[in-house]
Amino acid sequence: MIMQLRSKNTLFFTMLIILLSAPHSIFAQSGISSTSISRVGQSGWQFLKINGDPRQAALGGSIMTTINPTSNVVFGSPAMLTLVNQSDVQFNFMNWIADIKYYSLAYSQRIDWIGTFAASVVVLDYGEMEETIHSPLQGGATAPIFTGNTFTASDLAIGLSYARQITSQLSIGGTVRYLNETIASVGMSSWSVDFSTMYFTGFRSLRLSLAARNFGPDAHLVGYSEELQSEPVDIRMPLELRGGIAYDFLEQDDDPHVLTLVLDGKVASDSPEKIHIGTEYIFNNQFSLRAGYKINYDEEALTIGLGLIFPAGSQQYSVNYAYLDFGALTQVHMFSLGWTIGTEKESDVKEK
Repeated sequence: MIMQLRSKNTLFFTMLIILLSAPHSIFAQSGISSTSISRVGQSGWQFLKINGDPRQAALGGSIMTTINPTSNVVFGSPAMLTLVNQSDVQFNFMNWIADIKYYSLAYSQRIDWIGTFAASVVVLDYGEMEETIHSPLQGGATAPIFTGNTFTASDLAIGLSYARQITSQLSIGGTVRYLNETIASVGMSSWSVDFSTMYFTGFRSLRLSLAARNFGPDAHLVGYSEELQSEPVDIRMPLELRGGIAYDFLEQDDDPHVLTLVLDGKVASDSPEKIHIGTEYIFNNQFSLRAGYKINYDEEALTIGLGLIFPAGSQQYSVNYAYLDFGALTQVHMFSLGWTIGTEKESDVKEK
């Protein structure tokens, strides 16, 4: 039994190390030096990169949330749904960059002996924009002019998730999403799939998570070729692989204080590799302070946040807030409201 446990731990740690070190070792072959490769702008569906959960956002964007997660984990690592209480609903909203409105809703329901099911909706509203066209000038040049008309743009994602605890230490989960994007009179639809695992190593509270996100087919804007008399360009999914680790430094059952450190790395198909670091302090399972930092981002860096939980018998209500520093692109404020039924400790869930 001990040998099996060590074997599983070794396998999971090896997978995590490979993921986090892959960007630096991929060119380490017989005399070939590593070359800086920029993959920016090689995919669409960029709204899938936005995680509307203030808790994950405040932890530097890490998908490894700490104890007592909510249904918002479907936007990061759906395998963590196995730790969510019996029934949970979360509503998230924020003003994104350039006054873009972001709304998301997540609902999860655990069914004993079957697993945890969840549904989620994400809406991104770009607002009303003025239409411009290119007016020809002498010499073949053009200049943009306003037509006096306006247009709107929006993104939509509807997801269904499922997670199940395979053993006392290992959980798996996945999400299937329908996607739609509309810009003025053109638009496109597609679908994407997420997979993730979560593993408790058996060493105190140390836990690992691996996630593969946004797998799906290429798509193109319907109506684009008709208006511009050109072949449509295939738009790729923003694929990403993530590996994370979390550990609770204060985890005594009778201690009201909990301090957790989370760390994860991301390898994406359209951007350089990134690292997310976060920490959360929880007092009496009712008040939380969070902070994080993003590494290798153009503008994003510091993140902070807080959370409040209001117990009411077997139910509880929650409010979460996150502040994201976008440097020259100003700041983003995120909020969420939650309602949970059937509260229980994370340790109780792991024993099931």
